Amino acid sequence: MSVMKRMSMIFKSKANKALDRMEDPRETLDYSYQRQLEMLQKVRRGVADVATSRKRLELQINQLEQQQNKLTEQGKKALQVGREDLAREALTRRAGLDGQLNDLRAQYQQLQGEEEKLTLASQRLQAKVDSFRTRKETIKATYTAAEAQTKINEAFSGISEEMGDVGLAIQRAEEKTENMKARAGAIDELLASGALEDYSGPRDDIQAELDRMGSGPGVDLELEQMKAELGMGSAPKQLDAAPGQEAQGRQAAPQQQAAPHQQPQPQRPYQPGEGQ
Repeated sequence: MSVMKRMSMIFKSKANKALDRMEDPRETLDYSYQRQLEMLQKVRRGVADVATSRKRLELQINQLEQQQNKLTEQGKKALQVGREDLAREALTRRAGLDGQLNDLRAQYQQLQGEEEKLTLASQRLQAKVDSFRTRKETIKATYTAAEAQTKINEAFSGISEEMGDVGLAIQRAEEKTENMKARAGAIDELLASGALEDYSGPRDDIQAELDRMGSGPGVDLELEQMKAELGMGSAPKQLDAAPGQEAQGRQAAPQQQAAPHQQPQPQRPYQPGEGQ
């Protein structure tokens, strides 16, 4: 295959694909219906023209027949008055009219046949046009419904061009929102740790240190509880005990330790006369 043939084939295939995308079946059907109506109108005009010509021939035939009858009557009157020459002239003229009448009648029969054929063709074409119009409207309605259903399904699935743009816009908005939330959280943590200064008010170093230390025991207590649950350590200590209770606990501990070394003295039964 030569280069020119390949280029021609590629161009035709591209053009055909572009035309397929541009073509709307509803418009094509409407155009075809319009062309059929134009053809039907031409056939009807042809029938009307043939009928007009036939009617004109019919009028001419009637006129010639009237002249023929008139010449016949003139010939008879000429013979009655003894004018044979006039009678012969009248018959001669009538003979010429007979030839014209035969030609006109032949043309009339031909036009009448053409008129009948065109009338039958017009009726058949009218039936086809009516059938095509009904089918056209059915196809157009089906195509419109299918197109609407396709657009709805594409919108629901998010593959349509319009919904795709909306989906991308929503996704970008969500990403920006998450980034802003993460940035705000990071800034709050940095402000709480003291890595950044809060210029909205005076800085209190003591309160910041106390807040940082206050968050420590909670973490230690939770760590001890997790170790106790896993069997990796002793029971968690009560870190939040009051100072007075902690001191009482330290004082009571030596007494509890010394108690086991002191044995209680047994009591003797009371004897009469004791204590006198």
